[in-house]
Amino acid sequence: MDCIFCAIAAGGIASETVYEDADIKAFKDASPSAPVHILVIPKAHIESIAHLKANHSDIIVQLIYRAKQIAADKGLRGYKLVFNVGREGGQVIDHLHLHLLGGWGNKENPDKFRV
Repeated sequence: MDCIFCAIAAGGIASETVYEDADIKAFKDASPSAPVHILVIPKAHIESIAHLKANHSDIIVQLIYRAKQIAADKGLRGYKLVFNVGREGGQVIDHLHLHLLGGWGNKENPDKFRV
């Protein structure tokens, strides 16, 4: 499989990791859309929200809960959690990932990073 996020999850491609456990990896986005832009991914390959099965419910809970904890660790009082689904929904990488976006209150021009 030729998936960049699978390679990052396996450690084959370097990333600026902010969290990792047996099932989840979180790392800074290489092209941030916010002052804080972290991607939270399952290590197992799931293409998108559209490809979820009933047995994936635990991983979705883990992604969201981990994003909440990372936001707290980063001192974010407000933030966005975004799943893009399919090309028409803005998904560029065909591996399920949650965008944690925040930190606008820490910039001189907070509107610059609104998405």
